[in-house]
Amino acid sequence: MNKLRLACFIVPIFMLCGCHKNVKDIQNSSSIDSVFERANTQYKYLADLLPNDRFPRSFEGNKLIASKSNDWCSGFYPGCLLYTFEYTKDSVLLIDAEKSLKVLEPEKTNKATHDLGFMMFCSFGNAYKITGNEAYKNVVKESAYSLASRFDSVVGCIRSWDFSGWNNKWQYPVIIDNMMNLEMLMWAGKEFADSTLTKIAISHADKTMQNHFRDDYSSYHVVSYDTITGAVEKKTTFQGYADESAWARGQGWGLYGFTMMYRFTKDQKYLNHAKGIANYILNNPNMPKDMIPYWDFNALDVPTAKRDASAAAVMASAFLELKDYVSKEDALRYTEAAKKMLSSLSGPEYLAEKETNSGFLLKHSVGHFPKNSEIDTPLIYADYYFLEALLKLKKDEAKSY
Repeated sequence: MNKLRLACFIVPIFMLCGCHKNVKDIQNSSSIDSVFERANTQYKYLADLLPNDRFPRSFEGNKLIASKSNDWCSGFYPGCLLYTFEYTKDSVLLIDAEKSLKVLEPEKTNKATHDLGFMMFCSFGNAYKITGNEAYKNVVKESAYSLASRFDSVVGCIRSWDFSGWNNKWQYPVIIDNMMNLEMLMWAGKEFADSTLTKIAISHADKTMQNHFRDDYSSYHVVSYDTITGAVEKKTTFQGYADESAWARGQGWGLYGFTMMYRFTKDQKYLNHAKGIANYILNNPNMPKDMIPYWDFNALDVPTAKRDASAAAVMASAFLELKDYVSKEDALRYTEAAKKMLSSLSGPEYLAEKETNSGFLLKHSVGHFPKNSEIDTPLIYADYYFLEALLKLKKDEAKSY
C-alpha cells in the first residue's frame, strides 16, 4: 500500500531549466494529500515519544533528540502541527500544538537569542493566522520587541551570537540565518504600526545584502563587525566546508529572507537580490539532478557528499513565493525547481515510512557537518519548510481553478 501511495507522488513535467531530462513533478492534490496524511500519522506517533516539556529536534543514534524551549528549533514542532492541522483539520494536532505553545510561551521575553523569529513566529505567528486567537498575536508582539533589543545602531544589525565558549572568535557576529527572523519584525511592525521594528529589519537586511554576499550572489555564513566603528571585522562560513564555500542551507536562508523582504517592502533591490541568489542556486553545476543540494555546494567529496533535505525544503518554499513577483519565464523556472525538489522529498528516498524515523517526516538532512553534528538525520525544520512549501503549492492549485 505504501509503495502504491508513493508511486502517486511523481509525474513527468517539462525539462527544468532546459537541462535536466525526465524531470519528475509532484502531482497536485493526490500527492499533497498523501504527504499530509503521512505527516498526520507521524506527528501523532512523535507526540507519544516526546516528553511533555520538550521539543523534537532530530533523531540520532536510534534516539529521539529533544530540546528545551530555549533551543532555536523549538518553534518548528508546533509549527509543523499547525500546518498539518491547517490541511487535515484533525483537531488532535491542534490540541497537541496548543500544549506545546504553553511550554514555549515564556520565551517571548528571551533577549539572549536572535532566533526568536524561528521560535515564536513559526509557532505563535502561525497559531494566530490559523485560529485568530488574539492572545497569540500579543505573544508575537512581545517576542518582536525582545528580538529588537538585540539591534545595535552602530553596526546596523541584530546580533546573532553572544560571547561564550566557541563563538568568542567574533566581536559582533551576524549570520545569514538571521534574515529569517526579520519576518517577525516586519509583520509586527505592520500589524502594530511601529516603524521602529520595520526600520530595524530593513537596516539588518541592507547590511546583510551589502556584506554577506559575493559577486556571484553566494553568501558567507558569518560576518563579524567591529563594535566601535561598525566596520566589517571578518567573513567566515562556520557551518560550511570553507570560508569561501557556499553552505547550501545558508543559500536557502538568503533566498527566502530577501524574497520575504520584498513581500513587505516592494523595494526592487530586494527582489533583484533574491533573483540573483535564485540564479546562483539553479545554475550551480553542483546542483544534483533531483534538486536536493549537497550540504555545501563546494564540498570536496561531491558527488558523494551528504545531501541536505532541509536546504531543499527552504529553497522550495522560497521559490514558490518568489515566482509571484517575477516574469512568466522566471516564474515557470522557479515553480519547476520547487516542484522537482518537493517531488524528490516526497519520494521513498526522503519521506519516512509510517511510524519510523522517530516520527519525523523527512530523512537525510545535515545540521553542522564541520562539528560532526546532526549528519544525515531528520531535522524538525526540514519538516516545517517542506510542509510550508506544500501548502503554498496547494493554494496555487486552488487559485488555478
